[in-house]
Amino acid sequence: MLSSDKFRDECGVVAIYGHPEAEKLAYLGLHALQHRGQESAGIVTSDGLALRPYRDMGLVADIFTEDVLSKMRGRLAIGHTRYSTAGDSSLLNAQPIMVQSNKGIMALAHNGNLVNAQEIRHRLEGRGSIFQTNSDTEVIVHLIALSREQTLPGAMADALRQVEGAFSLVMISPDRIFAARDPRGFRPLALGRIPRLPGETQDTVVCASETCAFDLIGATFERDVEPGELIAVGAEGITSHRYARPAPQSSCIFEHVYFSRPDSMVFGRPVQTSREALGRQLAREAPAEADVVVPVPDSGVTAAVGYAAESGIPFRFGLIRNHYVGRTFIEPRQTVRDFGVKLKLNPVRTLLEGKRVVLIDDSIVRGTTSRKIVRMVRSAGAREVHMRISCPPTVSPCFYGVDTPSKKELIAANNSVAEIREFIGADSLAYLSLEGMKKACADGEKTTYCTACYTGVYPTNWVNVDEVHPAATTGKC
Repeated sequence: MLSSDKFRDECGVVAIYGHPEAEKLAYLGLHALQHRGQESAGIVTSDGLALRPYRDMGLVADIFTEDVLSKMRGRLAIGHTRYSTAGDSSLLNAQPIMVQSNKGIMALAHNGNLVNAQEIRHRLEGRGSIFQTNSDTEVIVHLIALSREQTLPGAMADALRQVEGAFSLVMISPDRIFAARDPRGFRPLALGRIPRLPGETQDTVVCASETCAFDLIGATFERDVEPGELIAVGAEGITSHRYARPAPQSSCIFEHVYFSRPDSMVFGRPVQTSREALGRQLAREAPAEADVVVPVPDSGVTAAVGYAAESGIPFRFGLIRNHYVGRTFIEPRQTVRDFGVKLKLNPVRTLLEGKRVVLIDDSIVRGTTSRKIVRMVRSAGAREVHMRISCPPTVSPCFYGVDTPSKKELIAANNSVAEIREFIGADSLAYLSLEGMKKACADGEKTTYCTACYTGVYPTNWVNVDEVHPAATTGKC
């Protein structure tokens, strides 16, 4: 993804139980999940007696140096990498959040968005609770601490039954890790295992937002944490609790369209398979007379492979992405048009000059970045530019952990496809149909997807489709 014109997911989480270098595995797992958040990261470890936290702003590899990790040795660990969809981007809101209560010391990390967090927070503050952050994750911590259930798993289940929205979370106590998903299964959370090491008494159990984290640390994917399931891992092994009644499944389809890495298995389906199928379906629905298929990297690459394969039009990397652009840069004193996009993308003139180009991307949100990219491709000599988008028009904001603007800022909510085409300056523009997207992602086979951002039909209460709901702008993970 390139800029604020694009969607962002908020977080990635990882948990490790029963490994002599749990802190290093958590670090590596977060490194593999770095695409899910680049603002802050944190790890909490346990040696069986005490918890050791470390959190900071920035990228995982910059935060967790050898020196930092050497002071965090433990056999249990959880980790979190954060992109704030709202709330302050500050160390105060970095996770995991650690707290001491009558249930003992614990730390929790969360991916998703609780749409009734503000209501619960106001109620708890009225009863005397003091919040240290503006993170909705802290609501869960308070509910656990205030629960009348005597055991930690019981208190967790009690807390999770009171919150509404999207959450895939991991938690650590001195001798256990926990993992849970909301009853509708909005966000992914996978369970895996590393075979028992020499001298160890049991396998290492791992959880992560995506299975690409397992590949890096040598874990084998076993299954997803089920919607409405709470897993506890301790010396006795894995214990599963159903803390909530089954609910209609509403897994986020944009995990397959963009968020997740193509090498991950998400919601029981390879992301690579879905993305190529999205491109193939797009080629069937919206063919173009063209010479080359060019992806907008990295978001459009896999769909473009599918489009090219189905259409027979050659695939070319006509735009090269600079992966090493930092957070700050020195802009030339004399204004350079579209400087921000040019920092990250550069056209290959020899591949584009005189060509009719099919430009593939996963979405158009505000339209400003797409407009700059189309202009860049034309400036490189393209004769025609045909924009194709591998999902339907985004007409509604998301309240379940995706950074989407308000309805008034979504270009497709306020303009026709013809008007969007004119704004971005393309010769033609076409989106994938809703049914085509669902077909490509195998909706209804292993999972049923949430498509609220394309339809305005939300699977839960607590949302106002005309304005950004308070939970989407404050109290964020």
